[in-house]
Amino acid sequence: MSINRREFLAMAGKTTAGLALGGCLAAIGRQDGAAGGAGRKLNIVYILIDDMGWTDLACYGSKYYETPNIDRLAGEGMRFTQAYAACTVCSPTRASIMTGKYPARLHLTDWIPGHKRADAKLKVPDWTQYLPLDEVTLAKALKAAGYATAHVGKWHLGGPQYYPEHQGFDLNIGGTSAGQPGAYFYPYKNSPKLPDGKEGEYLTDRLTDEALKFIETNKDNPFFLYLPHYAVHQPIAGKKEMVEKYRNKPPQGGHGNAVYAAMIQSVDESVGRIVKKLEDLRITDRTVIFFMSDNGGLARVTSNAPLRAGKGSAYEGGVREPFIVKWPGVVKPGGVCDVPVISVDHYPTILEIAGVAGDAAHNKNVDGESLVPLLKQSGNLRREAVYWHYPHYHPGGATPYGAVREGDFKLVEFFEDMHVELYNLKEDVGETKDLAAAMPDKADALRKKLHAWRQTVAAQMPTPNPSATSKATVAENPRKSNLDWTGFPEDP
Repeated sequence: MSINRREFLAMAGKTTAGLALGGCLAAIGRQDGAAGGAGRKLNIVYILIDDMGWTDLACYGSKYYETPNIDRLAGEGMRFTQAYAACTVCSPTRASIMTGKYPARLHLTDWIPGHKRADAKLKVPDWTQYLPLDEVTLAKALKAAGYATAHVGKWHLGGPQYYPEHQGFDLNIGGTSAGQPGAYFYPYKNSPKLPDGKEGEYLTDRLTDEALKFIETNKDNPFFLYLPHYAVHQPIAGKKEMVEKYRNKPPQGGHGNAVYAAMIQSVDESVGRIVKKLEDLRITDRTVIFFMSDNGGLARVTSNAPLRAGKGSAYEGGVREPFIVKWPGVVKPGGVCDVPVISVDHYPTILEIAGVAGDAAHNKNVDGESLVPLLKQSGNLRREAVYWHYPHYHPGGATPYGAVREGDFKLVEFFEDMHVELYNLKEDVGETKDLAAAMPDKADALRKKLHAWRQTVAAQMPTPNPSATSKATVAENPRKSNLDWTGFPEDP
């Protein structure tokens, strides 16, 4: 459902009786800090991790990976248990965060430049492989309101003419068209935005260093720091001493890759350093932190269990993410929210937190809904459903599909033959039991809702491929969880 700025500001002030505990629970205790002080704009720090799975943090259940700093962030803020990326791959989700629009509306629906299968049953649409400059990004909206803006890390939303410095960011460090680094140790090989460094320098540490410099420089001004790490995307590479540490730990719960664990620890240390800098500068009380991943964990590297499959999949393992918000003085420490939310929601949420109206014309087509009522525990969301649209093939096994989640039910429609699968996520989070045949009325109602939404956002659909050479497809196996991805190319 499209929602404009006026609507989501009005919604934030509404309180529905009994909904303060409607899926969002807070720990008992006082709220520390203040909302920033009278007349002072709040700083925004948005930390985005690449390919981090739903259970890749200790606070989300991992018994192998060590993430004390992120766990602390969750303990001081709100942890969402049913947060979604707008796509099962990176570029579309990043675009959704920057604009508040579904990838289907933007026609930016795959990782750039995508995976091509000339012999597939369907021909993918002529989709947009960049973030258009006429979109009013978060950075543009906040910059217009007096914010200093910085992008530090992975961009992957188009070539040089579409880089962050042309999208509202005063500073761009590390952001190019690349979907992954040439290397995690200096020299980084493919990043003209990181031209210098020193031998042995680790990319995650370097990006954190740059972020800290920006915070220090702008400590007396409102700022928006967007820190989208390249980690934990492949190439899988961690610091030697950390790798050795995890090699001495027994695997648990499907987690056991020592190098990947080292990458996660480096990300955790980055979060700890950012939080410490805010504390040292005494600006913690006026800084809001978002922490999120852009798609599910790569299943051959980590396990998303109990979720099904992983990155590049229509199933929960491909789109359900860790998501944490710390808003001192507003979000009660230790909060847990079970309400389904999605990355398009972050745009209107951040504008409302910052007290920034944004661009009225852009806001008319924003698909997200402000999460402020959930964060404040003052009400619930008004929408009925969230949606996905992926008219592409992915090396991990996904064929073109669309999906809708309404309440506890999720329906996936596969475009090659238009068959549907229906799951009750409350009872079956692993999507093991397809209910489409047993509940035809429910499946039909959700299919109609999905089709109506596609028309609303003018979603592009694939078409029959005249060059198709076989009726066979790369089908997703519900039990193998895409562990047989070896040999397929990854994001370039």
